[in-house]
Amino acid sequence: MAATPAATSSARDGEAVNGEPVNGRRPVVVGVHATEQALSLPHRDAMDLALEAVSGAIADAGLTPADIDGAQVDWPGPGGVPGEGSSWARALGRDLRWTSDSMLDNAGSRGLLKAAAAIQAGYADTVVVGGCKLVSRGAGPVGAGVPLEFADVWGSYVVAQFALVAARHMHEYGTTSRQLAEVAATIRNNGTTNPEAMMYGRGPYTADDVLASRLVATPFHLLDCCIVGEGGAALVVTTAERARDLPHPPIAVLGGAMEYHQAAYANPALHREVGQLGRDAAARAYAMAGIGAHDVDVFSLYDPNSFEIIRQLEILGLCGEGEGGPLAADGSIAVGGKHPVNPDGGCLSYAWNGTQQMTLKVVEAVRQLRGTSVHQIADAELAVVGNAGSGAQHYEMSVLGRIR
Repeated sequence: MAATPAATSSARDGEAVNGEPVNGRRPVVVGVHATEQALSLPHRDAMDLALEAVSGAIADAGLTPADIDGAQVDWPGPGGVPGEGSSWARALGRDLRWTSDSMLDNAGSRGLLKAAAAIQAGYADTVVVGGCKLVSRGAGPVGAGVPLEFADVWGSYVVAQFALVAARHMHEYGTTSRQLAEVAATIRNNGTTNPEAMMYGRGPYTADDVLASRLVATPFHLLDCCIVGEGGAALVVTTAERARDLPHPPIAVLGGAMEYHQAAYANPALHREVGQLGRDAAARAYAMAGIGAHDVDVFSLYDPNSFEIIRQLEILGLCGEGEGGPLAADGSIAVGGKHPVNPDGGCLSYAWNGTQQMTLKVVEAVRQLRGTSVHQIADAELAVVGNAGSGAQHYEMSVLGRIR
């Protein structure tokens, strides 16, 4: 549990988070919802999933669609320009003050931070962020990230892009395949015992199981790589003032930052260029929140593969460059460890559903801070959400805290 000064006593004029008074327009997350996640959802369509995600998050917040004046949500159709966020005005039954048409702006930390900025600036008061992905019938927004420019020409794919960075890290610092396998086994086993996870009941896994699975792209074995599936998720962001009347404890957006090297998958990912991608964002996000890396109680991080967790331990300031492998392999990232990572099972075991896997990271962080997660970290008060990474060549991060 992060050490924070005691909050003052008055709920209205003295609420505090991380020891600081809560401003009335401080953005807070008040609702979250994750739909079912599965390899394939043949009984669902994209509109059905998106509506469930949105309505579920709004209901969880104790609100109605009429309370929502901003929508950063993938629009799967029909009607309107594909992806056009303003289409949600009719679905919500009211005119909107704030929308977004960009798929990445409608997910995870990036979507949360843009909604938070809009709320803090007064452009909107209550914004829903999220969407869904279906791939089995070509429905819904594209979101797999491939094939794109570099991939189109040379036949590369996402796993290979991250493998380039991982292989160089291993060469430079002696990071081992067993260390990667320990990461994979730890996070996969979180999902094995999470009834909501796609891999529920499939384990337990050991590092040896990971190493015995077939190679996909050196150094990644099959069990080093995330699953692929379908599903949706959404969250609702509003002001601290509005949240006082709502059923769940509000989760404050304390800080955040973004970092971009170039367009995702436009060129091969090189360790010398993206190995430290996100370090600057982390430093700015921590400074904004007034915390350090070791104050954080739980990390909800992008895990398209086992190595990306090792890299993030380094750029997030939990260890030095090249020290992530030993740190991850010594049990530190387990639910009972010093720096628990992805207690829900992450993309490795819970779900990867296109860009909305980023939103699932926020959902888990909020649940942890509410104290309602399946694998609950005791007394969690501060959480970090990290999205994207080295192979994608961009990184978004948010710091969330429980208001006391």
